[in-house]
Amino acid sequence: MFKTQSLNSWSNWAGNQTSNPLSIKKPKNEEEVVTIVKEAKNRGLKVKVVGSGHSFTGIAVTDEVLVSLDEISDVRDVDFENFRVRVGSGVKLFDLNPILQRSGMAMPNLGDIVYQSLSGAISTSTHGTGLGFKTIADAVCGMRIVDGEGKVIRCDEQQNPEIFNAARVGLGALGIITEVTIQCVEAFNLHAIEEIIPIGEVTNNFEKWARTTDHIEFFWMPNTDKALLKRNTRTMELPSKPRNRRHALKRRWNRFKNEEIKQNFLFGAMNYAGKAVPPLIPKFNSMVAGENGRAEYIKNSYEVFASPRRVKFYEMEYAVPIDSGIEAFRKVVELIGDLDHYISFPVEYRVLGKDEIPMSTANNRDSAFIAVHVFRNTPFEKYFKGVEKIMNEYDGRPHWGKLHFQDHETLSNIYPQWETFQTVRRSIDPQGVFTNPYLDKVLGPLT
Repeated sequence: MFKTQSLNSWSNWAGNQTSNPLSIKKPKNEEEVVTIVKEAKNRGLKVKVVGSGHSFTGIAVTDEVLVSLDEISDVRDVDFENFRVRVGSGVKLFDLNPILQRSGMAMPNLGDIVYQSLSGAISTSTHGTGLGFKTIADAVCGMRIVDGEGKVIRCDEQQNPEIFNAARVGLGALGIITEVTIQCVEAFNLHAIEEIIPIGEVTNNFEKWARTTDHIEFFWMPNTDKALLKRNTRTMELPSKPRNRRHALKRRWNRFKNEEIKQNFLFGAMNYAGKAVPPLIPKFNSMVAGENGRAEYIKNSYEVFASPRRVKFYEMEYAVPIDSGIEAFRKVVELIGDLDHYISFPVEYRVLGKDEIPMSTANNRDSAFIAVHVFRNTPFEKYFKGVEKIMNEYDGRPHWGKLHFQDHETLSNIYPQWETFQTVRRSIDPQGVFTNPYLDKVLGPLT
């Protein structure tokens, strides 16, 4: 029988969302998920699933029944001929990616954090970057879902296609995903070029680069005129092998120095110091931005896409139409210059191709994504509300797992297939077993 914990507290990765559920259940298989849902429904309780807790919103928060799918994380089938993999929905991306690599496969696109569960990543429209590519959810080609009645629904493009299309980005509102089939691609490497260059050069050329580069993004440090530009090109060329053991150790040290010491330890120390003495932040930002520099290397795709994130923060991210992206970014730069306090985290800019998933942030439009961050346990409301006001000028869509101040009345106007999703929601969870305050706010209460 599934494990049950009573009188437990839960918090997300950033620590800004907490709850005290009546019980935390850890089912080992789909049958136990069905039992949990039926028991909760009969008792009039709400059920929410939590992945790895990397959402900053209250999307998984409940004080009733919290379900972790960590133990439903097995690889069930590998179809080498069609490059498809069927897995338990609780599998973490950092576990899945090496398995795919060993099987000669890869996810078509990934974000820069791999700590999420697969079901959590797709449910919140998590994405990577590249105009020729789409969200992680777009790679899903089949699912098994336990609905609000405790019934198991199999869905794909042929079986229950309406449910399938909506549930690929379901916000946890359409049931508990127990199994996911992913359409993978042949394993590939990325030829990465990372360089620190003037922000004006980046913004003036980004549109051209975005249309000629597979995966591209930049990070601008506030109060500086520099940005880190990352351009990744897909290749079958193999990474160069180290000449000898000493060379291999040097490579590992350089990577540890860049990813762990500079990006995490020193950056974290600077943020603590900046929080204590805010006037130091511009100087620290200049140190992070550094002088002009360039790195070039080839690695397998998931190792390039992902980076360790050990400095905790709060984040807001908005998707706007691609043609408005740089203009919106420039307005964010102006906003930061007018704030009465300093910002110590970079502003991130990415692009993505459109898809047809109803609640995807890139639904029906090529999109630019602008993400802003603050150090954990520091005020963010004024900054984030200012950014959101800018994004509203462009019908911006907030990331479902990141902080925002929208509600269903405003959101319904910027999603062309809003009512399509709501129809599926009412049919699959008529009694609102999977609702919580966040979903009532952003999707509206079930009626």
